[in-house]
Amino acid sequence: MVNSGEPKRRVAFVLIDGLGDVSLPSLGYRTPLQAAHVPNLDAIASAGINGLMDPVEVGLACGSDTAHLSILGYDPRVYYRGRGAFESMGAGLAMSPGDIAFKSNFATLDGKTGVVTSRRADRHFEEEGPILSAALDGMKLPSFPQYEVRVRYATEHRCGVVVKGPKLSGNISGTDPLKDNRLLLKAQPLDDSDEAKNTAAVVNELSQEISRILVAHPLNAKRAAEGKNIANVVLLRGCGIRIEVPSFEKIHGLWPCMVAPTKIIAGLGLSLGIDILEAPGATGDYRTLLTSKATAIANALSAPLQLCPNVFVPGEEEHEPGRSNGYDFGFLHIKAIDDAGHDKASIFKVKGLEAVDRAIGQLAKLLWQAESSGAFQYYICVTGDHSTPVEYGDHSFESVPFTLCRLKDFVGAAGGESHVMETSLDPFPLPIVASGENIVDEYQSREKKQGKQYPAFNGDTVLEFDELAAARGCLGRFPGSELMGIIKAFIKL
Repeated sequence: MVNSGEPKRRVAFVLIDGLGDVSLPSLGYRTPLQAAHVPNLDAIASAGINGLMDPVEVGLACGSDTAHLSILGYDPRVYYRGRGAFESMGAGLAMSPGDIAFKSNFATLDGKTGVVTSRRADRHFEEEGPILSAALDGMKLPSFPQYEVRVRYATEHRCGVVVKGPKLSGNISGTDPLKDNRLLLKAQPLDDSDEAKNTAAVVNELSQEISRILVAHPLNAKRAAEGKNIANVVLLRGCGIRIEVPSFEKIHGLWPCMVAPTKIIAGLGLSLGIDILEAPGATGDYRTLLTSKATAIANALSAPLQLCPNVFVPGEEEHEPGRSNGYDFGFLHIKAIDDAGHDKASIFKVKGLEAVDRAIGQLAKLLWQAESSGAFQYYICVTGDHSTPVEYGDHSFESVPFTLCRLKDFVGAAGGESHVMETSLDPFPLPIVASGENIVDEYQSREKKQGKQYPAFNGDTVLEFDELAAARGCLGRFPGSELMGIIKAFIKL
């Protein structure tokens, strides 16, 4: 631990969901990250240490939940109990031991054939989602009146579903066929226990009752009249229970906070005892305000002990009385880049990464203003949780770049204090991509790194942040389970 007279060491950890990709002919055989103009990310890479990270292990195409567990220091093979609990807790549903929960989609079902024609009734479901969730919340199951059902809207087309009652098991399959134009599935027990068999029966009736309520809802009649997909089924997947784990603070000696409008990430954070901060205008989708996220993390990392007024749900464990430090570890989750990969939107992924870079510049300016007081010493770390290649449209197994530097060195690499302080803190929307827009000529004709002006400070020769450059870093290739150890060694914790 550092001496009490030294500045408090604090880490701003930026995780770009779906960061990794593969080279694209449409981008001149470059990845979106290579094509993007990201001077702040390049400055971090040149100022610090770099490597390639396999979030869980080499060759595994992991989900965000298992990846986050791994990189935060929790072996998903030991602690993972399904993603449903994370989604539901993040949406604000309380869970007790014995409850089960699902990560769920409002979807469109062909009632005659039983085929799910669209797993997402509508990605932009912010108005209808809360209304339909409220209609389902507290619903009764005719054959299982002893069970309580809670439903809460999450983000986009998603909701959290929690079932409370006796003899429930998380060891069942879900109803989600995982691809469009496939039959709606029946939940099946995954072991021979009475609890799993009972739970599968409960969930299958739950699925039927949800569809019955949604089909009769006037909102769906309105959507049908407007020619829109109706939301007449909720796909139930990732059945899980709340995990019981030692807190992040107990394991790592860092008091953490998180900005994560994406409910599954917020719920995972809550499970690890991480305080969730609110950031006005941050939505976890294409409408998000990245500046609000950067500001919330910067304010939390520059504040003394008292809980900030924008704490959404604090961790359950109380902190030690009289503690004089504030948050040591600020986790900023950015979702929109992953959505671009899923939507196979290569141009948006490039422009979205440039917007992320702009927000990181704002975060750096705010932290530098705080460091100037002499009370704090900051570090910036940037990586991803998995790759989401736009040509594939789903998670894949490519490793993701990792970079970590001291803020003071970033300032030098970025052009000095005067350059950093010129950064505008005005909020900005994510970019809009025009129909048929083609940027290949623009991105092929300009050099991303003009003159390679960035000096290297900390022992490796990487001057830019992308998948290929990171491979030359001094960290080499490493599993996500080593990430927190690398950070703590770098800040000398």
